[in-house]
Amino acid sequence: CVYLWSAATSKVTQLCDLSETEDVVTSVAWSEGGRHLAVGSSRGEVQLWDASNQKLIRVMGGHSARIGALSWKQSSSGGAPSAGSSSLLASGSRDRLIHLRDPRSDSAYEMRLCAHKQEVCGLKWSFDERSMLASGGNDNKLLVWDIKKHTSPVHSFGDHTAAVKAITWSPHQHGLLASGGGTADRCIRFWNCLTGNGINCIDTGSQVCNLAWSKNCNEIVSTHGYSLNQIVVWKYPSMQKIATLTGHTYRVLYLAVSPDGSTIVTGAGDETLRFWQVFPGPQKENKAGGLLFPAGMPGSVIR
Repeated sequence: CVYLWSAATSKVTQLCDLSETEDVVTSVAWSEGGRHLAVGSSRGEVQLWDASNQKLIRVMGGHSARIGALSWKQSSSGGAPSAGSSSLLASGSRDRLIHLRDPRSDSAYEMRLCAHKQEVCGLKWSFDERSMLASGGNDNKLLVWDIKKHTSPVHSFGDHTAAVKAITWSPHQHGLLASGGGTADRCIRFWNCLTGNGINCIDTGSQVCNLAWSKNCNEIVSTHGYSLNQIVVWKYPSMQKIATLTGHTYRVLYLAVSPDGSTIVTGAGDETLRFWQVFPGPQKENKAGGLLFPAGMPGSVIR
């Protein structure tokens, strides 16, 4: 099932139940503006939903195995797109393929990217270069694609020694990319995608499950699995730890950032969702308070 939770009302609504067709939800991704939700399934289908009206818009096939990664390419105008906008959706699958999909098109996908040797488990579009897509795989590879010029990757980074699920682009520096490796790797690596060079490597001591760069300040949050199951906020570029957050008892496999950039929500194998206010709000104010947490709420705010 997919459930929607409202920060304004705390109301929970069921959007869809794939078990009715003996399918399983394997990934979700909001479009820019939050009107539409893409849902990836174990059958290799992408369902596109109108969340406000709780209506299924279309189903897109093309993959032959589960879809573990979805990422929306933002419209160049920066506005909130509709289903007929210029947004592009990338889906990555266990079949080792990446499909680029246009919700306006009758085709299931517009382009197929093929270079990974194992399951594609991470996808992320860049902020400034709208045609740049980073993909991570169970083959321990981090690939960077420029879809306007190439159907093969412009960079292939093989320094990680485990699966690359965690990927994030810097919203502050052109071409700066961070990636995190699995249990056998444990490292966060930084890359200059303009030159193709590695910049830095930090051993975090545990599996890196997710990465997200704050849009309001030059800080990064990472979530971890074996063996510490923690959440860490880092200052970039010094990579000094600002905060270490604990509470989850299993791998923190999922991470999402609120629209105002101040709050994150994490999901783990302990079947809990936890909300944390870890970054300043968009006004860069020092006082606590953000989209989800009013000033003074205890236990969730680190600044």
